[in-house]
Amino acid sequence: MKALVLSGGSGTRLRPISYAMPKQLVPIAGKPVLEYVLENIRDLDIKEVGIVVGDWAQEIIEAIGDGSRFGLRITYIRQDQPLGIAHCVKLAREFLDEDDFVLYLGDIMLDGDLPAQAREFLRARPAARIVVRQVPDPRAFGVIELDAQGQVLRLVEKPREPRSDLAAMGVYFFTADVHRAVDAIRPSARGELEITDAIQWLLEHGSRVEAGRYTDYWKDTGRVEDVVECNRRMLGRLARRVSGEVGPESELLGGVVVEEGARVTRSRIVGPAVIGAGTVVEDSQIGPYASIGRHCTVRASRLSDSIVLDDASILAVAGLHGSLIGRGARVGPGARGEARHRLVVGDHVQIEIAA
Repeated sequence: MKALVLSGGSGTRLRPISYAMPKQLVPIAGKPVLEYVLENIRDLDIKEVGIVVGDWAQEIIEAIGDGSRFGLRITYIRQDQPLGIAHCVKLAREFLDEDDFVLYLGDIMLDGDLPAQAREFLRARPAARIVVRQVPDPRAFGVIELDAQGQVLRLVEKPREPRSDLAAMGVYFFTADVHRAVDAIRPSARGELEITDAIQWLLEHGSRVEAGRYTDYWKDTGRVEDVVECNRRMLGRLARRVSGEVGPESELLGGVVVEEGARVTRSRIVGPAVIGAGTVVEDSQIGPYASIGRHCTVRASRLSDSIVLDDASILAVAGLHGSLIGRGARVGPGARGEARHRLVVGDHVQIEIAA
Protein backbone atom coordinates (compact mmCIF):
# COMPACT_ATOMS: atom_id res chain seq x y z
CA MET A 1 0.00 0.00 0.00
CA LYS A 2 1.11 3.54 -0.79
CA ALA A 3 0.13 6.93 0.65
CA LEU A 4 -0.96 10.13 -1.03
CA VAL A 5 -0.68 13.24 1.17
CA LEU A 6 -2.31 16.50 0.13
CA SER A 7 -0.26 19.55 1.07
CA GLY A 8 -1.55 22.30 -1.18
CA GLY A 9 -4.16 24.86 -0.19
CA SER A 10 -3.77 28.45 0.93
CA GLY A 11 -4.77 28.18 4.60
CA THR A 12 -6.94 31.29 4.56
CA ARG A 13 -8.27 30.65 8.08
CA LEU A 14 -4.72 30.76 9.48
CA ARG A 15 -3.89 34.21 8.19
CA PRO A 16 -1.72 36.18 8.84
CA ILE A 17 0.54 33.18 9.66
CA SER A 18 -0.27 31.43 6.37
CA TYR A 19 0.72 34.48 4.32
CA ALA A 20 4.35 33.51 4.92
CA MET A 21 4.34 29.73 5.35
CA PRO A 22 2.23 26.71 4.38
CA LYS A 23 -0.28 25.62 7.01
CA GLN A 24 1.17 22.10 6.94
CA LEU A 25 4.46 23.43 8.36
CA VAL A 26 2.95 25.28 11.33
CA PRO A 27 4.68 23.73 14.36
CA ILE A 28 2.78 21.77 16.99
CA ALA A 29 4.88 21.08 20.12
CA GLY A 30 7.96 22.08 18.12
CA LYS A 31 7.27 19.88 15.08
CA PRO A 32 5.39 20.68 11.83
CA VAL A 33 1.92 19.21 11.37
CA LEU A 34 3.12 17.43 8.24
CA GLU A 35 5.75 15.51 10.22
CA TYR A 36 3.03 14.04 12.46
CA VAL A 37 1.17 13.01 9.30
CA LEU A 38 4.22 11.22 7.91
CA GLU A 39 4.91 9.49 11.22
CA ASN A 40 1.33 8.20 11.28
CA ILE A 41 1.75 6.91 7.72
CA ARG A 42 4.99 5.15 8.69
CA ASP A 43 3.05 3.43 11.49
CA LEU A 44 0.84 1.89 8.77
CA ASP A 45 3.95 0.09 7.47
CA ILE A 46 3.91 2.19 4.29
CA LYS A 47 7.18 3.15 2.60
CA GLU A 48 6.14 4.96 -0.62
CA VAL A 49 4.53 8.39 -0.15
CA GLY A 50 3.43 10.92 -2.75
CA ILE A 51 3.00 14.49 -1.49
CA VAL A 52 0.86 16.81 -3.60
CA VAL A 53 2.21 20.37 -3.34
CA GLY A 54 1.08 23.72 -4.68
CA ASP A 55 2.44 27.25 -4.35
CA TRP A 56 4.45 26.36 -1.23
CA ALA A 57 6.18 23.42 -2.93
CA GLN A 58 9.75 24.59 -2.33
CA GLU A 59 9.20 25.30 1.36
CA ILE A 60 7.66 21.87 1.92
CA ILE A 61 10.41 20.10 -0.04
CA GLU A 62 13.10 21.89 1.98
CA ALA A 63 11.41 21.03 5.28
CA ILE A 64 10.64 17.36 4.56
CA GLY A 65 13.31 16.32 2.08
CA ASP A 66 13.37 12.87 0.49
CA GLY A 67 11.67 11.22 3.47
CA SER A 68 14.68 9.16 4.55
CA ARG A 69 14.67 10.54 8.11
CA PHE A 70 11.15 9.15 8.48
CA GLY A 71 12.04 5.83 6.88
CA LEU A 72 9.98 6.79 3.80
CA ARG A 73 10.56 7.39 0.10
CA ILE A 74 8.80 10.58 -0.93
CA THR A 75 7.74 11.65 -4.43
CA TYR A 76 6.53 15.24 -4.87
CA ILE A 77 3.61 15.84 -7.23
CA ARG A 78 2.81 19.38 -8.35
CA GLN A 79 -0.76 20.71 -8.50
CA ASP A 80 -0.73 24.14 -10.14
CA GLN A 81 -4.29 25.03 -9.17
CA PRO A 82 -6.48 23.83 -6.27
CA LEU A 83 -8.92 21.78 -8.37
CA GLY A 84 -10.08 19.31 -5.74
CA ILE A 85 -9.03 16.17 -3.90
CA ALA A 86 -10.06 13.86 -6.72
CA HIS A 87 -7.94 15.99 -9.06
CA CYS A 88 -4.96 15.20 -6.82
CA VAL A 89 -5.67 11.49 -7.26
CA LYS A 90 -5.75 12.01 -11.03
CA LEU A 91 -2.41 13.84 -10.95
CA ALA A 92 -0.89 11.02 -8.89
CA ARG A 93 -2.06 8.24 -11.22
CA GLU A 94 1.41 7.30 -12.41
CA PHE A 95 2.81 7.26 -8.88
CA LEU A 96 -0.10 5.22 -7.48
CA ASP A 97 -0.14 2.73 -10.36
CA GLU A 98 -2.50 -0.17 -9.47
CA ASP A 99 -1.66 -0.19 -5.76
CA ASP A 100 -4.00 0.24 -2.84
CA PHE A 101 -3.40 3.56 -1.11
CA VAL A 102 -4.36 5.79 1.79
CA LEU A 103 -5.32 9.37 0.96
CA TYR A 104 -4.44 11.66 3.86
CA LEU A 105 -4.99 15.42 4.20
CA GLY A 106 -1.73 17.02 5.29
CA ASP A 107 -3.22 19.53 7.74
CA ILE A 108 -5.08 17.24 10.15
CA MET A 109 -3.82 15.95 13.47
CA LEU A 110 -4.60 12.40 14.59
CA ASP A 111 -3.54 10.84 17.86
CA GLY A 112 -5.03 7.36 17.99
CA ASP A 113 -5.31 3.92 16.43
CA LEU A 114 -5.22 4.61 12.69
CA PRO A 115 -3.57 1.21 12.01
CA ALA A 116 -6.85 -0.44 13.05
CA GLN A 117 -8.56 1.31 10.13
CA ALA A 118 -5.85 0.11 7.74
CA ARG A 119 -6.19 -3.47 8.97
CA GLU A 120 -9.93 -3.43 8.37
CA PHE A 121 -9.43 -2.08 4.85
CA LEU A 122 -6.83 -4.70 3.99
CA ARG A 123 -8.97 -7.47 5.45
CA ALA A 124 -12.11 -6.66 3.41
CA ARG A 125 -10.62 -4.61 0.56
CA PRO A 126 -13.68 -2.55 -0.36
CA ALA A 127 -13.23 -0.10 -3.23
CA ALA A 128 -13.17 2.67 -0.61
CA ARG A 129 -13.09 2.94 3.16
CA ILE A 130 -13.88 6.41 4.51
CA VAL A 131 -12.66 7.18 8.02
CA VAL A 132 -15.49 9.11 9.67
CA ARG A 133 -16.42 10.62 13.00
CA GLN A 134 -19.36 12.41 14.53
CA VAL A 135 -19.06 16.21 14.53
CA PRO A 136 -21.33 18.89 16.02
CA ASP A 137 -21.65 20.83 12.74
CA PRO A 138 -20.95 18.72 9.63
CA ARG A 139 -21.74 21.47 7.09
CA ALA A 140 -18.05 22.15 6.46
CA PHE A 141 -17.28 18.50 5.63
CA GLY A 142 -18.16 15.68 3.30
CA VAL A 143 -21.15 14.07 5.02
CA ILE A 144 -21.75 10.31 4.98
CA GLU A 145 -25.26 8.89 5.25
CA LEU A 146 -25.72 5.30 6.44
CA ASP A 147 -28.68 2.95 6.30
CA ALA A 148 -30.11 1.07 9.30
CA GLN A 149 -27.50 -1.67 8.85
CA GLY A 150 -24.61 0.81 8.83
CA GLN A 151 -23.97 0.57 5.08
CA VAL A 152 -23.00 3.72 3.18
CA LEU A 153 -25.96 5.16 1.26
CA ARG A 154 -24.59 8.40 -0.11
CA LEU A 155 -22.03 11.17 0.34
CA VAL A 156 -22.67 14.91 0.06
CA GLU A 157 -19.96 17.54 0.02
CA LYS A 158 -20.56 20.43 2.46
CA PRO A 159 -24.38 20.20 2.50
CA ARG A 160 -26.40 23.17 3.77
CA GLU A 161 -28.79 20.81 5.55
CA PRO A 162 -26.88 17.65 6.53
CA ARG A 163 -28.86 14.44 6.96
CA SER A 164 -26.13 12.94 9.14
CA ASP A 165 -23.56 14.05 11.71
CA LEU A 166 -20.90 11.72 10.28
CA ALA A 167 -18.10 13.64 8.57
CA ALA A 168 -15.22 12.47 6.41
CA MET A 169 -12.26 13.48 8.57
CA GLY A 170 -9.57 13.54 5.89
CA VAL A 171 -8.33 9.92 5.68
CA TYR A 172 -9.54 7.52 2.96
CA PHE A 173 -8.38 4.05 1.90
CA PHE A 174 -8.79 3.08 -1.77
CA THR A 175 -8.15 0.27 -4.18
CA ALA A 176 -7.26 1.10 -7.79
CA ASP A 177 -11.01 1.06 -8.59
CA VAL A 178 -11.14 4.71 -7.57
CA HIS A 179 -9.29 5.74 -10.73
CA ARG A 180 -12.30 4.73 -12.88
CA ALA A 181 -14.49 6.91 -10.71
CA VAL A 182 -12.14 9.90 -10.84
CA ASP A 183 -12.03 9.66 -14.64
CA ALA A 184 -15.82 9.49 -14.83
CA ILE A 185 -16.86 12.47 -12.65
CA ARG A 186 -17.08 16.11 -13.70
CA PRO A 187 -16.19 19.27 -11.73
CA SER A 188 -18.68 20.36 -9.09
CA ALA A 189 -20.43 23.71 -8.92
CA ARG A 190 -17.34 25.16 -7.23
CA GLY A 191 -15.14 23.96 -10.10
CA GLU A 192 -13.43 21.08 -8.28
CA LEU A 193 -13.25 17.34 -8.76
CA GLU A 194 -14.75 16.20 -5.46
CA ILE A 195 -13.58 12.97 -3.84
CA THR A 196 -17.11 12.59 -2.44
CA ASP A 197 -18.44 12.54 -6.03
CA ALA A 198 -15.92 9.86 -6.96
CA ILE A 199 -16.94 7.70 -3.99
CA GLN A 200 -20.62 8.27 -4.80
CA TRP A 201 -19.89 7.09 -8.36
CA LEU A 202 -18.39 3.90 -6.95
CA LEU A 203 -21.53 3.32 -4.89
CA GLU A 204 -23.84 3.90 -7.84
CA HIS A 205 -21.85 1.47 -9.98
CA GLY A 206 -22.01 -1.40 -7.53
CA SER A 207 -18.69 -1.08 -5.75
CA ARG A 208 -18.45 -1.66 -2.02
CA VAL A 209 -17.81 1.41 0.16
CA GLU A 210 -17.30 1.20 3.91
CA ALA A 211 -17.32 3.82 6.66
CA GLY A 212 -14.90 3.26 9.52
CA ARG A 213 -15.73 5.16 12.70
CA TYR A 214 -12.81 6.86 14.43
CA THR A 215 -13.26 7.94 18.03
CA ASP A 216 -9.71 8.93 19.04
CA TYR A 217 -8.25 12.44 18.91
CA TRP A 218 -8.67 14.31 15.63
CA LYS A 219 -8.37 17.98 14.80
CA ASP A 220 -8.43 20.01 11.61
CA THR A 221 -5.66 22.57 12.13
CA GLY A 222 -7.26 25.18 9.91
CA ARG A 223 -7.84 27.79 12.64
CA VAL A 224 -5.57 29.39 15.22
CA GLU A 225 -7.60 28.07 18.15
CA ASP A 226 -7.32 24.55 16.72
CA VAL A 227 -3.54 24.86 16.38
CA VAL A 228 -3.24 26.05 19.98
CA GLU A 229 -5.44 23.17 21.18
CA CYS A 230 -3.33 20.63 19.26
CA ASN A 231 -0.21 22.13 20.75
CA ARG A 232 -1.67 21.59 24.21
CA ARG A 233 -2.45 17.97 23.40
CA MET A 234 0.90 17.05 21.89
CA LEU A 235 2.97 18.87 24.50
CA GLY A 236 1.32 16.64 27.09
CA ARG A 237 2.98 13.61 25.46
CA LEU A 238 6.55 14.91 25.84
CA ALA A 239 9.04 13.51 28.33
CA ARG A 240 11.32 15.87 30.25
CA ARG A 241 14.61 16.50 28.44
CA VAL A 242 17.17 19.20 29.20
CA SER A 243 19.98 19.57 26.65
CA GLY A 244 20.48 23.31 26.97
CA GLU A 245 21.77 25.52 29.79
CA VAL A 246 19.58 26.21 32.83
CA GLY A 247 20.90 28.73 35.35
CA PRO A 248 20.89 28.03 39.11
CA GLU A 249 18.23 30.68 39.76
CA SER A 250 15.80 29.04 37.31
CA GLU A 251 13.14 26.42 38.04
CA LEU A 252 11.81 23.71 35.75
CA LEU A 253 8.55 22.00 36.75
CA GLY A 254 7.10 18.93 35.04
CA GLY A 255 7.57 17.89 31.42
CA VAL A 256 9.92 20.57 30.14
CA VAL A 257 12.13 20.22 27.06
CA VAL A 258 15.09 22.59 26.77
CA GLU A 259 16.81 21.92 23.47
CA GLU A 260 20.51 22.09 22.73
CA GLY A 261 21.96 25.61 22.73
CA ALA A 262 18.98 27.13 24.56
CA ARG A 263 19.65 29.19 27.69
CA VAL A 264 17.25 29.72 30.59
CA THR A 265 18.22 32.38 33.15
CA ARG A 266 16.33 33.54 36.28
CA SER A 267 13.14 32.04 34.90
CA ARG A 268 10.39 29.58 35.82
CA ILE A 269 9.31 27.05 33.18
CA VAL A 270 6.13 25.11 33.95
CA GLY A 271 5.59 22.03 31.83
CA PRO A 272 4.55 20.81 29.52
CA ALA A 273 6.66 23.26 27.54
CA VAL A 274 9.35 23.32 24.85
CA ILE A 275 12.20 25.82 24.62
CA GLY A 276 13.72 25.53 21.15
CA ALA A 277 17.37 25.25 20.19
CA GLY A 278 19.32 28.49 20.55
CA THR A 279 16.50 30.33 22.32
CA VAL A 280 17.20 32.68 25.24
CA VAL A 281 14.71 32.98 28.12
CA GLU A 282 15.49 35.52 30.82
CA ASP A 283 13.52 36.78 33.83
CA SER A 284 10.35 35.16 32.55
CA GLN A 285 7.66 32.65 33.37
CA ILE A 286 6.85 30.20 30.59
CA GLY A 287 4.04 27.66 30.51
CA PRO A 288 2.18 25.57 30.98
CA TYR A 289 1.46 24.52 27.38
CA ALA A 290 3.96 26.82 25.70
CA SER A 291 6.04 25.93 22.66
CA ILE A 292 8.85 28.35 21.80
CA GLY A 293 10.74 27.86 18.55
CA ARG A 294 14.41 28.11 17.70
CA HIS A 295 16.58 31.20 18.17
CA CYS A 296 13.88 33.20 19.95
CA THR A 297 14.34 35.77 22.71
CA VAL A 298 11.95 36.01 25.65
CA ARG A 299 12.74 38.57 28.36
CA ALA A 300 10.75 39.83 31.34
CA SER A 301 7.58 38.17 30.04
CA ARG A 302 4.90 35.68 30.97
CA LEU A 303 3.66 33.28 28.31
CA SER A 304 1.30 30.30 28.48
CA ASP A 305 -0.83 28.13 26.18
CA SER A 306 0.87 29.63 23.12
CA ILE A 307 3.13 28.92 20.16
CA VAL A 308 6.08 31.13 19.25
CA LEU A 309 7.73 30.45 15.90
CA ASP A 310 11.45 30.67 15.11
CA ASP A 311 13.44 33.90 15.53
CA ALA A 312 10.65 35.78 17.33
CA SER A 313 11.20 38.16 20.26
CA ILE A 314 8.87 38.76 23.20
CA LEU A 315 10.05 41.58 25.42
CA ALA A 316 8.38 42.82 28.62
CA VAL A 317 4.98 41.31 27.88
CA ALA A 318 2.88 40.11 30.81
CA GLY A 319 0.12 37.55 30.41
CA LEU A 320 0.44 36.43 26.77
CA HIS A 321 -2.00 33.52 26.49
CA GLY A 322 -3.59 31.46 23.70
CA SER A 323 -1.41 33.16 21.09
CA LEU A 324 0.37 32.28 17.85
CA ILE A 325 3.43 34.44 17.13
CA GLY A 326 4.99 34.30 13.67
CA ARG A 327 8.60 33.86 12.60
CA GLY A 328 10.80 36.85 13.29
CA ALA A 329 7.96 38.79 14.93
CA ARG A 330 8.65 41.20 17.79
CA VAL A 331 6.14 41.75 20.57
CA GLY A 332 6.79 44.41 23.23
CA PRO A 333 7.40 46.44 25.28
CA GLY A 334 4.41 45.28 27.17
CA ALA A 335 1.71 45.46 29.71
CA ARG A 336 2.28 44.91 33.41
CA GLY A 337 0.14 43.34 36.09
CA GLU A 338 -2.37 40.57 35.47
CA ALA A 339 -3.48 41.48 31.94
CA ARG A 340 -4.00 38.53 29.57
CA HIS A 341 -3.52 39.02 25.85
CA ARG A 342 -4.41 36.71 22.96
CA LEU A 343 -2.45 37.61 19.84
CA VAL A 344 -2.02 36.26 16.34
CA VAL A 345 1.04 37.93 14.86
CA GLY A 346 2.38 37.31 11.35
CA ASP A 347 5.99 36.80 10.32
CA HIS A 348 8.39 39.72 10.91
CA VAL A 349 5.64 41.95 12.33
CA GLN A 350 6.42 44.35 15.20
CA ILE A 351 3.69 45.04 17.70
CA GLU A 352 3.52 46.95 20.97
CA ILE A 353 1.07 46.14 23.76
CA ALA A 354 -0.10 49.09 25.82
CA ALA A 355 -0.60 48.63 29.56
